Amino acid sequence: MKICCLGAGYVGGPTMAMIAAKCPQIEVLVVDPNAKRIAAWNSEELPVYEPGLFEVVKTARGRNLFFSTDVEAAIKAADMIFVCVGTPTKTYGVGAGQAADLKYVELTARTIARVAEGHKIIVEKSTVPVRTAHAIQTILRANSRNGQFQVLSNPEFLAEGTAIADLQSPDRILIGGEPTPEGQQAAAALVDIYANWVPRDRILTTNLWSSELSKLVANAFLAQRISSINSISALCEATGADVDEVAHAIGRDSRIGPKFLKASVGFGGSCFQKDILNLTYLCKYFNLPEVAAYWESVVRMNDWQKSRFAKYIVNQLFNTVTGKQIAVLGFAFKKDTNDTRETAAISVCRDLLEEGATVVVYDPRVPAEQIRQDVLGDKTNPNLKIVNSALAACDNTHAIAVLTEWDEFKNIDFAAALEGMHKPAFIFDGRNVLPHKKLSDLGYRVYAVGKPVPPAA
Repeated sequence: MKICCLGAGYVGGPTMAMIAAKCPQIEVLVVDPNAKRIAAWNSEELPVYEPGLFEVVKTARGRNLFFSTDVEAAIKAADMIFVCVGTPTKTYGVGAGQAADLKYVELTARTIARVAEGHKIIVEKSTVPVRTAHAIQTILRANSRNGQFQVLSNPEFLAEGTAIADLQSPDRILIGGEPTPEGQQAAAALVDIYANWVPRDRILTTNLWSSELSKLVANAFLAQRISSINSISALCEATGADVDEVAHAIGRDSRIGPKFLKASVGFGGSCFQKDILNLTYLCKYFNLPEVAAYWESVVRMNDWQKSRFAKYIVNQLFNTVTGKQIAVLGFAFKKDTNDTRETAAISVCRDLLEEGATVVVYDPRVPAEQIRQDVLGDKTNPNLKIVNSALAACDNTHAIAVLTEWDEFKNIDFAAALEGMHKPAFIFDGRNVLPHKKLSDLGYRVYAVGKPVPPAA
């Protein structure tokens, strides 16, 4: 069998690397028109950072895993085509700000229809609105002269930072297909690929629409839990309760469980906000305004939490940060990834810059140019600075804001950092990763989301 994957990003690259590593009998070709990205996949410095990813790529690269920019040749040769292209939130036209932009999905479908010959199985891996598979089928069947197609839905459920572990031992693999003999045969072919390393009882098959909708709903439910605990974090601060203790207590209830109950400055990443907004738009489209309003409130709570964190920094620094320096430790939306899409750090940095602060950022994996682009776009601002270490960020600063839970921040020599800070010294821990009592004893004024503020020594 020959597989090609259209799109060499966060989903396509790692997923195809794992399939190639686990299925040496299958030839896997990952294609993307972005020559720079493909060159990076063929190098020692991959464009995606995930713990363990490089080792998996090295296992198969050059054996049965290949990366190329020749999209049309890959489509012609493949038996199965995975579609892993971007589906960002629309910024124009009908549904702007909520609906998924499917232009890349449509362009990909039209390319497949134009180029492909013979029988092809199309696997929809991108996160898409429910019933997108129908649009793909319509385009393929209306525009192809010699192709026969079966379209499957196989959404990804990877968590950035643990993607390799998620691929090696997934909770479930979801495959949706048409309830026809041809559709069931296509689904069985994909099941057989995953069954090379995934137990059969973890491979679920559904109809197309259930599979597509399940991805959006899964992310919406996870984001809802984060917004819920973040709303309670504000109440904890107002009453003197400790949000970690509250989360632990309710998490012991087997009906609730402990996962995704960590208070923070807010969720980020490529999926949660985009997918909730997409779900909201679908609800409005199908005339379910009450359902749409419910899910929209999850995003509003997340935005409020980010804004609340930045405002607290300003308030604690005597209601002004003009001319003051704020160290921001961490810019990626979570640890063990270099992904900055929708990271809370963007909002916090912009709010502080708007208030007149000098913002000094350090992240161990995000390039300086990426940070500047995310915060400033095409503008410039000399008050945004990027440095190469946490201690360099803390030097001559008035406050430290921890926005990503990188493990290395737990081991900072804060006694040394304190020597280079203005007094009084403040720490704003947006991820609840630091030893707050110890920092208070060192002389910091510590604020952690949802926790009582300990008195400074």
